[in-house]
Order: sequence, then C-alpha cells, then structure tokens
Amino acid sequence: MPYTLDQFNRASPAEAEQMLGGLYEHTPWIAAQAVKARPFHSLAQIKQTMASILDKAGVDAQLALIRAHPELAGKAMSAGTLTTESTGEQARAGLTACTPEELQHIRQLNHDYGARFGFPFVLCVRGPRGTGLGKQQIIDTFERRLSGHPDFERTEALRQINRIVEIRLADKFAADPVLGNDVWDWHEQLARHSDPGFAEAGQLTVTYLTDAHRACAVQISQLMHDCGFDEVHIDAVGNVVGRYNADPKVPNAKTLLTGSHYDTVRNGGKYDGRLGIFVPIACVRVLHRAGRRLPYHFEVVGFAEEEGQRYKATFLGSGALVGDFKSEWLEQQDADGITMRQAMQHAGLAIDDIAALRRNPADYLGFIEVHIEQGPVLNELNLPLGIVTSINASVRYVGEYVGQASHAGTTPMNRRRDAACAAAELALFAEQRAAKDGDSVATMGMLAVPSGSINVVPGRCSFSLDLRAPSNAQRDAMAQDIVAEAHAIAERRGVMLKLDETMRAAAAPSAPAWQKRWEAAVQSLGLPVFRLPSGAGHDAMKLHEVMPQAMLFVRGENAGISHNPLEQTSAEDMELAVRAMQHLLDAVAVEKLQ
Repeated sequence: MPYTLDQFNRASPAEAEQMLGGLYEHTPWIAAQAVKARPFHSLAQIKQTMASILDKAGVDAQLALIRAHPELAGKAMSAGTLTTESTGEQARAGLTACTPEELQHIRQLNHDYGARFGFPFVLCVRGPRGTGLGKQQIIDTFERRLSGHPDFERTEALRQINRIVEIRLADKFAADPVLGNDVWDWHEQLARHSDPGFAEAGQLTVTYLTDAHRACAVQISQLMHDCGFDEVHIDAVGNVVGRYNADPKVPNAKTLLTGSHYDTVRNGGKYDGRLGIFVPIACVRVLHRAGRRLPYHFEVVGFAEEEGQRYKATFLGSGALVGDFKSEWLEQQDADGITMRQAMQHAGLAIDDIAALRRNPADYLGFIEVHIEQGPVLNELNLPLGIVTSINASVRYVGEYVGQASHAGTTPMNRRRDAACAAAELALFAEQRAAKDGDSVATMGMLAVPSGSINVVPGRCSFSLDLRAPSNAQRDAMAQDIVAEAHAIAERRGVMLKLDETMRAAAAPSAPAWQKRWEAAVQSLGLPVFRLPSGAGHDAMKLHEVMPQAMLFVRGENAGISHNPLEQTSAEDMELAVRAMQHLLDAVAVEKLQ
C-alpha cells in the first residue's frame, strides 16, 4: 500500500524512517536526518532535503555511499545479494539476461572503472523516463564516462544516486509523473522527424521548412487540436499558433503569450525549444479536461525558426511577431542554392501576410517561456528548476578569409597566404579577448576549408563568430576588438576578409513582476528559489522588445549539455515545470479577477 505525504508527516520518527527505507543503498542516516525536517509540503521538498543533506555530508561520507552501490551485472547480482530495489532495477534494464559476451564486456568495464576511480560505476538504469534504459544505452554511457575526470565522476555518481532515490521515493508514494511522462513522450514522438542525411544516421536535425520541419508543424498542430485548443493554425512564416480562449464572461480579455521553437541545430537534442511548447500544451489539456476557462486568452506558439541553421537568419519566427522580419532574408540561399522565398512558396506559406503577424503589445499581458537550461548550473546544484534573471546580449557574424591556394610542398612558409591560419589566429584571439571579461564568451562554431586537400595550402576558409556578454556595452566592446583584430590579421597575412553581421540581440532582463510569479510558482512546489542569467539566446529576447517577459529554466542532465544528442532531462523535472506553469496561470487568473 503506497504512503501518503500526510501519513509521512504524522508518523513517529521511527515509522517515518522506515517509510524512507531502501532509498539509499545501505545508508539509512540520510533519511533519518531528513525526517527531522518534517513537515514537508511535497515529495519534491523531501527529495531536495535529502540531496542537500548528502551534499553537506563531506567527501568521505559521499564516497562511502557510492561504494555501497553494487556493480552493474556484477558479483552481487550473480550471488543474489542485491537489495530488493537494486534487483528490480537491474532486472528491468535487462542486466539479468545478458548474453555471455555482454556480461563479460560489462564486467570488464566494471573492472576498468573501479581501477580508475576507486568506486563502482553508478547509473540510474531506470533512466530519465523511469521505464528503464536498454542494455546498449547502459554500455554506451559506461564507456563514455570511463574517460571522465575523477572529480566529475564522483559528483556524477551522486547525481545518479539522487535520481535513483527520486524514482524509488515516487514508487513508495505512488507518485507517477503522469503529466511529465506525457510531455516526455511528445518529445520522443516529435524527434522521429529529422532532415535527410541525419535521419539515416540516427541524428536529430530539423531546419527551417524542410520536409521534417513541416512534419513537425503538422504534428504539433494536431496535438494542440487534441488537447483542446480553440484555434490552431500555421502562420505565414511557419509558426504553429494555438489559442485557448478566455472565459466569455470576461470582457476585453487580454492574452498571455508563451512558446518556444521547434527547429533544431544539426545533430542536436530533443528538448531545446520544444520543452517550451509541450509544457504549456499540457497545461491547456488540463484546463480543457476540467472545462475551465481563464480570465485571459492563452496563446501558445511553436516558433518555426530560432537557430539560424539553414539561412543566415535567427529568431525568424518570434521576430515576425514583433515586426522584425527582414524582407532581404527572402533572397538568402541555403547550401543547395534554394532561397528562403522559394522554400516558403514550396511550403505553401503566404509571404504577403508576414507583415500582418505583428502583434499589438497592448493586447498582451506578457510573454513567458520554459526552456531547458542548456548549461551545468542547475545540474551541479541538484535543482530541477531555476528562475532566469536576464538573457545575455549577443551578436553573430559569418565570415571568410580568402588567400591563395598553392602547393603545400613547394610554397615556402614566408610566402603563403593561408586562409585557414588566418581564421585559426582569429579563433585564438577571440578566446583570449572573451576570457579577459570573465563573463563574456566567444565561439567560432563553424570553420571550413571548401574543397580542401591535404597537400594544398588553404585558399579559402569560412567561419562563424558568436559573441555574448551580460550587457550590451560589454558585448559591443568585445565585438569591436575582435572585428578590428579580424581585419588586422587579414592585413598582416595578405588575405582578404569578408565579414557579415547576421544577428544582434540586446540583453533582455526579466520583467520583475513576471519573474516574481515564476518564483512563487517554484516555491509552491516546495523547492528553493534559485536565480541565474541565461547565456543562451531565446525567443523571449525578441518578445522582450515589445512586452514584459520572464523565463523558467529546467535542469539538464549530463552536465547540462545542449545542442548535442546527449541533451537530457527527466519526466519528473518536466512534471515540475508543468506544475509551476499551472501555478503561474492560476495566480495570474486570481490577479485578473480581483
């Protein structure tokens, strides 16, 4: 019989400790200390309290806990001496049914890992969805983490233990993250669409107005219809727009806007952008099933383009809503020579209607966005949610150095006009210049020698520059220095430089009132409020130009990596994000009715 939170809070200390028994492998003192902090308002608060106790316990106590964990498919499994919890988890992952070859490989990995780190490999084999990882996923993770730094592996083992405890606690209290599971599944279903060349390699790439991109739009549209939106359409730039109308009894109701993008970087992750579409869709479904209306319209937009991957345009989808769609973008060509205009026409979009997409800020309460953090901070602090204080200013360039292609063997070093070396010198300068600020960042994420050959001095080298800083002034000072050095390098090396600015976004501080609403939502879940800036750009940056905005970050697993197939979050964290947005929607409703 599952426990209830009320039972746990009312139980004697001994009974409460027994309720939490088995959460930590042979380590009951963590639960015993947590019991002293009762009463708890949520399971999330219990989990957070126990994680904090473990964090403050010191390295020796942490290592003792890690070493109490059994090896995966190890001797304890064969001998039948695993705890009940570990037995079920390893069996669910298929580790009790390994082939002899698989078993030998895993045990060799166990040996190598233990020899390198001095403690066993710990992995939550039930995975981020809670339904279990496959054997190959486990082996791939094992092999990847075997090359990790010892300090990182120790902290990663603790994070995995906290995840194991989270699932075991949910089992004890029958707290299945139903909403989070649905949001998780929607991501998996949408990730089936990927551009040619990437799909065959099992990689996720969805760029603007490809067949995969348009299939995503159709799927999101259908989901909105199924979840009870009153109006759903794909607009003139490919945004998927869903509207849940206000209570008809409320005259002149305004609109709360939310959403994020559904395009991806090349070989990217499943959650960047898309989490900010599916979380509010889940909220609308709850409202619709309850037959409940808000005293304001709720508009959810799946923005068609934010990443700038196919064309030299970013925030195209959200930019159209603030009147910042640049007509010259229509003539840009992709790598295959297809102009944006042609792509839009092929997709059946009404180009002449783009100007009409501009929203009137007077009709809107503001813009909110949920997004995976895309960084390590929340993951390192073991916090599922964070409040964004501001989005950093950024500027992007694409450039090319043009020198002289010549024979690699016969061209003396002092007579070369090497375009690749010019770009390499600029990359190092940008790295050093950004480091001087302490909190600025500079990235040359694309670097290519067209038609390069091993025995030819590069005659051309194309590159990108992505520069970000907490304020507009700091960004501009860094950009000025780097651009000046780019030209100086060209002069010194006798090469030509082409450099075009493709995007400039101002810093976007969160609107205080909306930030406080997110903070109250997080507190309502029994979680601590943690504030952090966003180093990444988001659609909220564009909406910030015309209306107040604020963002909620959701923890990313795997050290918060993003723009990468390893990008990950859990169904439990998704559930908390949905609950937080529900609280915010309800709070705004109360405000409007007062």
